[in-house]
Amino acid sequence: MANSLKDLLVQRAELEMQISQAQQTEKADAIHQVKSLMAEYGLTMADIQVAAGKSKRGGVKTGKVAAKYRDASTGDSWSGRGLQPKWLRAALASGRKLAEFAL
Repeated sequence: MANSLKDLLVQRAELEMQISQAQQTEKADAIHQVKSLMAEYGLTMADIQVAAGKSKRGGVKTGKVAAKYRDASTGDSWSGRGLQPKWLRAALASGRKLAEFAL
């Protein structure tokens, strides 16, 4: 019952081909089923993307937020969103006011 390496490699190649064919067949069946459901319920790709949480704009990113605060001596800036940067926290702790850094 001992198989040679060559026989096992041939069997593996045949199995891999069968797996590939089964994947293609099942994928085609799934696509057909999805298309049938879309037609039955009058759905479009846009409906599916919205239901999946994607924006209608296609996930367009917005630009950078402009800086609202800047340290004139170092040029460091902060948009005012998120945590205050270390340079600003240090300046505020030393007694300076946030308004001093406003643009």
